[in-house]
Amino acid sequence: MRIMGLDVGSRRIGIALSDPMRIVAGGHSVLTRSSMQRDLEHFKQLCLNNEVELIVLGLPRNMDGSLGPKAIEVQDFGRRLQEYTGLPLAFWDERLSTVAAEKVLLEADLSRSKRKKVIDKLAAVTILQNYLDGTGE
Repeated sequence: MRIMGLDVGSRRIGIALSDPMRIVAGGHSVLTRSSMQRDLEHFKQLCLNNEVELIVLGLPRNMDGSLGPKAIEVQDFGRRLQEYTGLPLAFWDERLSTVAAEKVLLEADLSRSKRKKVIDKLAAVTILQNYLDGTGE
């Protein structure tokens, strides 16, 4: 059974999945958001199709650890996703995950347009891998 990692943004959501042994996170896709109902249905089907047992959402804390408006939005989305899918949910501190993903892509010498297409997915991979490494799942 797998764990899904999400990097939730206002326009796109990066998606990562663990391997069945829950050791390695891999990039899956990026969902361009439309309506809440469509987004929730997309994730429900994705979870069913990939035997997901847990969803991990990156929680964008402020640098001092406090929760700002974006973190509260992610928590609200998480609650709605949990209710819709019936799956357990975990939040993982994602401070600097997008920065780390951007650094990797810059080191790979990808153009700005190519980076934009994969940054959300790579941020989701970073969130999920950090969760897997940090919890011993």
